[in-house]
Amino acid sequence: MIIQPTSFAALTWAGAASGSAAESWRIGTVLAARPLGINPQGMLVLQIGALAVETEAPRSQLPSQFQVRVLTLGAQPQLEVIAPQTAEPAMQVALRERLPQQNGYAPLLATLDALAQRPALRQLPAYLRPALALLEHGVRTPAEVTRGEGLEEAIHRSGLFLESQLAQPQVDMAVLSEEDWKGALLRLASLLDDYLPARRPAVDSGSETPPPLQQRGPQAQPRVMLPAALLNDDVDALLSRLHGEVHAALARVEVAQLEATTVPAWMIEIPLQGEGGRDILQIQLQQTVDPDSGATAWTLGFALDLPALGPVQGELQLRDLRLAVRLWAERGETVQRLEQQFGALRQQLNTVGLILDQLSCQQGLPQSSSPHSAILLKTMA
Repeated sequence: MIIQPTSFAALTWAGAASGSAAESWRIGTVLAARPLGINPQGMLVLQIGALAVETEAPRSQLPSQFQVRVLTLGAQPQLEVIAPQTAEPAMQVALRERLPQQNGYAPLLATLDALAQRPALRQLPAYLRPALALLEHGVRTPAEVTRGEGLEEAIHRSGLFLESQLAQPQVDMAVLSEEDWKGALLRLASLLDDYLPARRPAVDSGSETPPPLQQRGPQAQPRVMLPAALLNDDVDALLSRLHGEVHAALARVEVAQLEATTVPAWMIEIPLQGEGGRDILQIQLQQTVDPDSGATAWTLGFALDLPALGPVQGELQLRDLRLAVRLWAERGETVQRLEQQFGALRQQLNTVGLILDQLSCQQGLPQSSSPHSAILLKTMA
């Protein structure tokens, strides 16, 4: 909206232009403004900066306070009304706050492993040991996640759905908070806050993994090796490190929860007990609906980095009973090992009545091509 004052209420433009009150009226200057009312001549009187001006009443109502930008000077200057900026959505604020705080689970899992091997762990306060055990209980086994019902349970207890499950009627909150990954993180974080007051170390940026955002797509995350200096009997040093990593893991879960409110997709991370250490299974689950036919399709992407196989990613697309499976592996020998299982996989899919449209495995990891990248750009702007 453009405002064009016809005159100053008490002064001529020439007189005002020569006074100190108009010195700030330069082209491009932004001034505070507010309406004072309508004068007997039907002109709208505005206070702009330190001056009062008359102008024709605009068609739309002006707010009680606003800003204008000086476009032109002269006998009848032109002023542009600056549209008030809308408040940033609370979700965007929360997401931007948590992104710098979050970190992957790999450092946390490595520290848990190191603590479990320290004899001095038995000297910890009695209230801390059960909280550590609860978090370790949230680490799934390969046998669990390779069964349909076991994978479903791991997804439900991944922390992503904690609050929605707590809101259900007749839910046992105590049991759920103990079985859920986020619930265990919250409990341990609270206890460590008390045990280590005013000590929340920053997460080591050198070991930071990319956040599990929809924009990035699935990413295989390797195990983290702790610095040799920590692999001694200094349990307090490990707990101090764990303190920061638990809060970083909580922020990571909350980033995934916040993003799930903006797109019909879920990014889920499941800690796994592997051979000689712990790994992370990352799953991206998305539902799409064909606008023409109304048919529903599901896409499941996953990423995993096992010491024996290296980074592996996959994408399964299911439309009705038709399934397409694409796999990628960084190592050539891993591609060969996966292809050797194709015959058994085809037989299993035929047994359950699925039609396999595609089954392939390529060497190298795919480039992320998420359709939701604009959200991250808006968040980070």
